Amino acid sequence: MNNAQLNELKTRYVASGAASPATQFAERAENALIWDADGNRIIDFAGGIGVLNVGHRHPKVVQAVKDQLDKVMHTCQTVMPYEGYVKVAEKLSQLTPVRGHGKVMLANSGAEALENAVKVARAATGRDNVICFTGGYHGRTFMTMAMNGKVAPYATDFGSMPGNVFRAPYPVPYHGVSEEDALNGLKMTLKTDANPRNTAAIVLEPVLGEGGFYAASPSFLKAVREICDEHGMLMIVDEVQSGFGRTGKLFAIEHSGVEPDIITMAKSMADGMPISAVVGTDKVMDASGGNSLGGTYTGSPVSCAATLAVLEVFEEEKILEKSQALGDKLGERFAKWQQDFACVDNVRHLGAMAAFDVVADKTKHTPDAELTGALCKKAREKGLVLLSCGLYGNTIRFLMPVTIEDDILQEGLDIIEACLKELSHA
Repeated sequence: MNNAQLNELKTRYVASGAASPATQFAERAENALIWDADGNRIIDFAGGIGVLNVGHRHPKVVQAVKDQLDKVMHTCQTVMPYEGYVKVAEKLSQLTPVRGHGKVMLANSGAEALENAVKVARAATGRDNVICFTGGYHGRTFMTMAMNGKVAPYATDFGSMPGNVFRAPYPVPYHGVSEEDALNGLKMTLKTDANPRNTAAIVLEPVLGEGGFYAASPSFLKAVREICDEHGMLMIVDEVQSGFGRTGKLFAIEHSGVEPDIITMAKSMADGMPISAVVGTDKVMDASGGNSLGGTYTGSPVSCAATLAVLEVFEEEKILEKSQALGDKLGERFAKWQQDFACVDNVRHLGAMAAFDVVADKTKHTPDAELTGALCKKAREKGLVLLSCGLYGNTIRFLMPVTIEDDILQEGLDIIEACLKELSHA
């Protein structure tokens, strides 16, 4: 079927809240390229929203999935366990920088990982409250909607959210929230809203994902760690988008040297196969009773096989080094755009987790969400998938595969530059 026919079916049968606004349908993909149902070639700078750090259909991952399909597709690991689950747990325990010996539970999605992290924290501390941050994004289930630091579009139409979730400011100096402001805000939240004696955990992203790709400084993360220790609270770090090599480290928290009690991860774990994980200190992870964690499909054999293959690819192809190199290339091009275009400002990257803001006024840092949307639309018309994000909807974020070929990268960046030139003269 072609794009027009598929769009007709989408309009008729897909719920409007779940339907993509895009009018092109993916037919096949390879590394950083997608071909749609009409045969059009498209450069992918979105990577399935950070899912494809080692590229569309990496051969080693595809082969691992095919091999697993010839063995076992599903048993439910709580009924009949299998090697893949425990091997993934072993690897993640060895690689994840939590305090002490790490233990692991596998789930299906980032939101599910965050839900379980909160469950574990409550079981381990005997407390209820959770503190999150403005601009944070943790998922679309009810608990994670309550935890999100942005209302629209995630929680606008769904009524009351779960309680015992409190908010603190995230440090974004560009928007007037200094590190000192953020720490004072966190301390005020503990003083006025979330009694530390009743607070199980502080949950934060070391680099905001949907919130705009703003990185917390190592000193801020260390201060949060100290506050958690002072009050007997757990530190939960959400690495769903920033993890698995996006920032040049396996996990973004490694840039700070801070060891959390729990880390959640998903997205690029399995190069497109659905899986997530909660990794935490053994005593914390073992706090809840038998059969209290899990689900029918959690840690499926096929997704586990893909995860193990991804970890091999990271070693064999030096993905972390490639991420750093990609980030440097993006940073260099962004700096040029910031100099050449009045609308490009606040260019930044941590490894390949890179972004810039689209503004109406650089002096006042005035967000321009309308121009941001126009840039993404024009890029799509020219054959490039580009994503926006941010609390003000004016950040352009880059989540192309780390494995992207240099000529494809440059072609995509040239498209953005051409779009910026056209829009600046519109």
